[in-house]
Amino acid sequence: MNPIVDVTPGSQREQSLRTIGHISYALHAIVAVGAVLPAFQPTVLLLVAAFILDLVKRSDADGTWQESHFSWRIRSVVWAAGLYLVTAPLWLLFFVPGWIAWGVISIWFLYRVVRGWLSLNDGRPMP
Repeated sequence: MNPIVDVTPGSQREQSLRTIGHISYALHAIVAVGAVLPAFQPTVLLLVAAFILDLVKRSDADGTWQESHFSWRIRSVVWAAGLYLVTAPLWLLFFVPGWIAWGVISIWFLYRVVRGWLSLNDGRPMP
């Protein structure tokens, strides 16, 4: 892993990475809120777009405090997708346990998005 180095605050690189982070977190947030609120169902394509954006731009953040945010968002999507897949059979066998499992996963995903976005806004890396 590369050592974390400071990116000069206000530099073009730092601002560009921050903008990418805000866009990605916004897309994640729209999908996360949609997963928690049944009446609001945005397309999963927003999440795929954010995921691809993070994968493509991740190397631009190498060695900066923002590198952790790219990893945080990528891990969040991968874990949520895996958990949704593992619990999908609950929907087929029993409706209520499937609904509960997906609700818990969706709330966890929303928590990760909010926690990460607040840290990005404050200029702090993720664990």
